[in-house]
Amino acid sequence: MNEAAIDIGKRPDQRPAGHNDWFILLGVLGLMFFSIAFVYSASAGFSDEKTGSSATFFWSHAIRVLAGIAVMFGVSRMDYHWLERWSKPMLILALGMLLYVLFDGTKMKGATRWLSLGPISFQPSEFAKFALVMHLGVMLAEKRRYLDDFKRSFMPMMFWVALACGLVALQPNLSTAAVIFMVAMGTLLVGRVNLKQFVGVFALGLVLVAGYAVSAPYRMKRIMTYVSMHDNVADTLNASNYQLTQGLIAFGSGGITGVGPGQSRQRLFVPEPFGDFIYSIIGEEYGFIGTLAILAVFGLILWRGLLVARHAPDDLGRNVAAGITLIIGAYAVINACVTTGLVPTTGLPMPFVSYGGSSVLFSAAAVGVLLNISRQANVMPMIPAGRVGAVA
Repeated sequence: MNEAAIDIGKRPDQRPAGHNDWFILLGVLGLMFFSIAFVYSASAGFSDEKTGSSATFFWSHAIRVLAGIAVMFGVSRMDYHWLERWSKPMLILALGMLLYVLFDGTKMKGATRWLSLGPISFQPSEFAKFALVMHLGVMLAEKRRYLDDFKRSFMPMMFWVALACGLVALQPNLSTAAVIFMVAMGTLLVGRVNLKQFVGVFALGLVLVAGYAVSAPYRMKRIMTYVSMHDNVADTLNASNYQLTQGLIAFGSGGITGVGPGQSRQRLFVPEPFGDFIYSIIGEEYGFIGTLAILAVFGLILWRGLLVARHAPDDLGRNVAAGITLIIGAYAVINACVTTGLVPTTGLPMPFVSYGGSSVLFSAAAVGVLLNISRQANVMPMIPAGRVGAVA
């Protein structure tokens, strides 16, 4: 490898530190704070029916958001090079949780995806996806001088990818496993692995995902009903497409400007409208303009995250920043596509917006790492005191 590439591995303390990237920080804070209002509006009726209070889910989500913000700021103060020591134990812990879930996890909606620790329940896959890309970032930085070596470099990294995706797929949770695989491969591509090796393994992965998708009758039925719904109106009303149908009605009811905050009618018909399909309730209450605004914020976070990766002071920062950004961007895009019927229905949440503790907390912690990288990448330089006076 040429000398310029090796120089990227220098320690960030040789460069001046800047501010946290304000675009990422304010974008994430905006999504999290507005999500409290979104969740309250979408969950009020459901919460009242289930708990006797319309504010139960509101307070639960608000507490999780505040905890996530505290975690994000706390992690953002930690030099991201702690990952060099702790990324592998983190990933092993995440894989151990995924394995435990298969034998003694909490079953919900026909799948065993939850781990309950007393009063706390969370999805280990939310932890595993970030732990995987962070450890891949570390491995790519450590192996940068021999990335073309298939046995010493590519195979060890693919071992962790296959293990994480396999354990998630066995829950079963094919959609999450597929997204984790895609993001992991994107991280490897950013890390400059051998292109021929990448293409070969990526093609093999797509074949395995496709084969697994059609291996179970219920997954095949979901695919077929999605394909047929565009040709047969009656099919849109069956159980498989009921949630999507009600979500599309919500988007249609919202029009351009929406029916107004708290005025959603479809929240009474969309199953758990505060979760994976909260984007459709946002579309009803805030209209096409509101949905575009949400996507614009995610677009801003994606742009700034990739900019941080580009200007990161070393290989580790570049790889980890890219991996975290790709996860957030992929989940946002797929959730928006699912709720608008562009892809088959999956159980992927809208990052920072959907109700859920594990998604909010782990995503917030990952953004904390991204913010720390942004400071050391100096994408928003601090202005010396003398220059501030000169500008004034």
